[in-house]
Amino acid sequence: MTERRSILSGSTFEEQIGYARAVVDGDWVHASGTTGFDYTTMTISDNVVEQAAQCLRNIEAALTEAECTFADVVRVRYLLPDRTDFEPCRPVLRRAFGEVRPAATMLMCGLADPRMKIEIEVYARRITA
Repeated sequence: MTERRSILSGSTFEEQIGYARAVVDGDWVHASGTTGFDYTTMTISDNVVEQAAQCLRNIEAALTEAECTFADVVRVRYLLPDRTDFEPCRPVLRRAFGEVRPAATMLMCGLADPRMKIEIEVYARRITA
């Protein structure tokens, strides 16, 4: 039987909306759209680059709990309300994915909270021995 389990970050949004930060389904890890909130303090920076870095820390924590890393990511989606915010984030994103080279998409769209400047979603495939 395929393993399926939810990974929670402690974000109040997970409880309010009813979702998990990530879902492990067999070898696949589906990380929800993740914003730049620091879930321990439920605060968010006004700076898009700092938000991108926090998104990646939040995603990395979920991937670690799922027993994989950024090296296992096969797809990433970047969601931003303002397309001009994407370019300043590129160096932070490249540090996480530059060697991995996952399939990637950047979409311009509204996010749930006007303080959110970027949301990142990833799919990873765990390598099992």
